Amino acid sequence: MPHALVIQVAVPAPLGRTLDYLPPDSGEQPAPGMRVRVPFGRRHVVGVVTGSDTRARVDGGRLRCIQELLDDTPILPPDVLELGLWAAAYYHHPPGEVLAGMLPTPLRKGRPARRRAADCWQLTRTGQACDPEQLRRRAPRQAAVIERLVENPEGLPTAALANLDGNWRNALRTLHAQGLVTPAVPSVSAPRAGSAPTLNAAQCAAAVRIVASLGNFTAHLLEGVTGSGKTEVYLAAMDAVVERGEQVLVLVPEIGLTPQLIERFNARVPGRLAVLHSGLAEGERQAAWLAAADGDVDVLIGTRSALFTPLPRPGLIIVDEEHDTSLKQQDGFRYHARDLAAVRARNLGVPLVLGSATPSLESLHNAVTGRYQLLDLPRRAGAAHPPRLELVDVRGQPLEAGVSRLVLARMDQHLDSGGQVLLFLNRRGYAPVLLCHDCGWVAGCPRCDARLTWHRHARRLRCHHCGHERGVDRHCLDCGSTDLRDVGQGTEKLEQALNKRFPDAGVIRIDRDSTRRRGAISDLLGRARDGGGRILLGTQMLAKGHDLPGISLVAILDCDQGLFGADFRAPERMAQLVTQVAGRAGRRERPGEVLLQTHHPEHPLLEVLLRDGYARVARTMLAQRREAALPPHTHLALIRAEAVDAEAPSAYLAAVREAGESLADPKVLLMGPVPAPMERRAGRYRAQLLLQAATRPPLQELLGRMSPRMQDLPGARRVRWSIDVDPQEMF
Repeated sequence: MPHALVIQVAVPAPLGRTLDYLPPDSGEQPAPGMRVRVPFGRRHVVGVVTGSDTRARVDGGRLRCIQELLDDTPILPPDVLELGLWAAAYYHHPPGEVLAGMLPTPLRKGRPARRRAADCWQLTRTGQACDPEQLRRRAPRQAAVIERLVENPEGLPTAALANLDGNWRNALRTLHAQGLVTPAVPSVSAPRAGSAPTLNAAQCAAAVRIVASLGNFTAHLLEGVTGSGKTEVYLAAMDAVVERGEQVLVLVPEIGLTPQLIERFNARVPGRLAVLHSGLAEGERQAAWLAAADGDVDVLIGTRSALFTPLPRPGLIIVDEEHDTSLKQQDGFRYHARDLAAVRARNLGVPLVLGSATPSLESLHNAVTGRYQLLDLPRRAGAAHPPRLELVDVRGQPLEAGVSRLVLARMDQHLDSGGQVLLFLNRRGYAPVLLCHDCGWVAGCPRCDARLTWHRHARRLRCHHCGHERGVDRHCLDCGSTDLRDVGQGTEKLEQALNKRFPDAGVIRIDRDSTRRRGAISDLLGRARDGGGRILLGTQMLAKGHDLPGISLVAILDCDQGLFGADFRAPERMAQLVTQVAGRAGRRERPGEVLLQTHHPEHPLLEVLLRDGYARVARTMLAQRREAALPPHTHLALIRAEAVDAEAPSAYLAAVREAGESLADPKVLLMGPVPAPMERRAGRYRAQLLLQAATRPPLQELLGRMSPRMQDLPGARRVRWSIDVDPQEMF
């Protein structure tokens, strides 16, 4: 079949390449980016067309026809399709799985790419300029609809138009066809701001440089101390982009960050903002995705997967809290949204803004070497001043539920003066250990090399690694003793102690357990801002950039966890966490104070952090990484394997290493295999093989040659294996 056109389709299967199909019997030629239903083995699946050719890669007699075209036009435009295929190649992940993961779930299943009938409408810019009085003479019902929407610029439900005279539905359809009204997309209602706040000199300089780069690719690293007003810089840049008729994509690391950010952005572009995150229902996600793809929103705010949303008028990409590890997908398609945002911005020719008070060492390195423009916000906005940091040496000191007497005394002072207190303890549950006092037995997870955490409220023992849980033991499983004791402090135990010690203050606990209900974190943070609780207690969820103006005292109850971690990134993460949590204090006129409880007050990292701040610590760590030949000065890939059989992962990775060494450029170092730091997890044994190179090209070349062969190596069928390029976690 030398003259027949062959269609290349990426199917959602663990295949490292696309498959060839014949055009459908109808003769229609699907374009790249369109969804098609194709036969795959004994079933039919939904794939994405990636291209075509005049010659098949297999015997033409074996080719099967595309069964059905699911789209009239490409659902993935060329820039998004290009990004997906590039990412599949860079991260060595099956292209069909990558492209399928870029679509909302209903579209992935082959459902029509149609938005639900609009139940809320608003005027477009053209509609806002329309004079109802002139329209009234020839189309009075259309004029009445426009007048009603003028009174409600943020959008109006369809039901609110029902009391208009005459056939207002036809009038509404006509106005929509003329481009005068548009469906309002899912957003959080907020009042239109009367005017944007005045920026200080540093904010203004940063915003001016971003706006000057519009229309071209430039990567900006906005490094601003906590409370310096990075969001106002984002908003100033967004105003300029929207004024140009273009769209802004804003990525945030977690759902918990979106409510405040949405409020502030929506106040500037009411009704023209959409939200995408995993907390939405499937229909809501699809509606927002399609609204953005249709160009009906000016600003899209979402978590990492929002990066792949089509935007017909892209003008700016912003990544907030760019250092956060939640931007890296840790399973399946292991991509980093921050890094792919840079690729997409470069491909589109639009600016990229990465914002953080504690930039990642990778981004700082790019700024130091000139790849990124560094924009500095060295001072807090308004009248706020940096909080005063103090180390609290707890060696040999009595502790009450993990809190020292000094911290309790300072809490009394701040509560008496009308302030709020934030206590940070990155350990949820009641106690991390349940111990037999007679024989030393510890309640452990039967599926992991980990202890079970006691959750007293639920009366359950839970593993925070695999999710296994069971009832609390009444006696020791080794000696039968009933003298079982909880050891260590979790947020539940601390909450109980604080309620007893400060009965009138009101304690708000924010951790994964207290925020399981949809909207719970927004409710709890709202209570905190309204003064409904004077004491906030929580895990790292409280370190994610929330603006809590009443906080005057922050106490970090255990800042030693990251000082001696096995992961080379542990000190960086600890410094970021301490700085971010400390930044919640003193964000308005009230002066702030931060106490750090530690058993190692003489540790050099803590000393430099308190004396010179995160910026100096980060630059010191960059120099140390260079000496140790670690990222960002070198590049890594981690090949993981796991199996029920304890020996299988290491045996398979040994075969991978042998194959790799036969192919490897001497510039690539292969290390291992070794057991993972937590060798047994969720009932499976795990091992890993580390690849390291000074530059990316030889590492990528080796992975490109190895990955197609890995499924055929001895032991491949006995393990699950994966490739993690630029790994952020080494466990």
